[in-house]
Amino acid sequence: MCRWLAYSGSPILLEKALYSPANSMIDQSLHSKLGAEATNGDGFGVGWYDDAATPGVFRSIEPAWNDQNLRELSAHVTSGHFFAHLRAAIGSSVQQTNCHPFRYGRWLFMHNGYVDELATVKRDLVLAVDPSLYPNISGQSDTELLFYLALTFGLEHDPADAVARTIGLVESVGHDHGIKYPFQGTIATTDGKRTWAFRYSSEGKSRSLFFTGSVPVLRELYPEQEILQEVSEDARLIVSEPIGNLPGAWNEVPESSWGVVGGGEDQIHAFQAKAPSRAVPVGV
Repeated sequence: MCRWLAYSGSPILLEKALYSPANSMIDQSLHSKLGAEATNGDGFGVGWYDDAATPGVFRSIEPAWNDQNLRELSAHVTSGHFFAHLRAAIGSSVQQTNCHPFRYGRWLFMHNGYVDELATVKRDLVLAVDPSLYPNISGQSDTELLFYLALTFGLEHDPADAVARTIGLVESVGHDHGIKYPFQGTIATTDGKRTWAFRYSSEGKSRSLFFTGSVPVLRELYPEQEILQEVSEDARLIVSEPIGNLPGAWNEVPESSWGVVGGGEDQIHAFQAKAPSRAVPVGV
């Protein structure tokens, strides 16, 4: 499996989320406590928003703990909205085009989990991607395919509905091929203003997912923590596995749930996959 992090709030250096805390993302690349694998060394990626029209993305097949370019970049890039992902490959090659996050226009997308027996269902799923989007697929991973299916089903207009329809299609196709539990994972996607996160599996035993609580409350609990004084009151971290050593700071996302943070929103809802239906015309 993989490890991922999504931050939104006042701008901070990327290194403060990736390197500084106890059990940081870089620590987790070697010593994950809650992942299916302790080591996540099959590449990494970061995606961040600044004043440019589209988010920046840096991806590498190097292990995150050993990449000096990541350390250099994260010490100089400041952002109020960014993703980070550590990859443990399942079924696809270790190459840059398979590293997360994936980008389309203003959108970023990443995933921890898998589409079971991808080779069996891939043809049916690929044929469901909008023809205008298909040329953008450059890798082999199930996550990139999920992203373009979600875009096909209207991610840019209604992310929660698009992801529900995407997973519904994966489950339908999987069941048609005799696959008992077609989908497993957590997903994050963002337009640079809000972040949507999903925790769901066909088996009902999803990978872990956590989010930080209220910053004002955390400041009272941990007044000595400088980072809590620096970030805005609406700052949020969503992570596969807690970082830092702050008991009480983390809330687990319930099984079969989705949530949204940013842009004045901070909500969590029950998630249910939806049966396949027609795609949303791209650009509408």
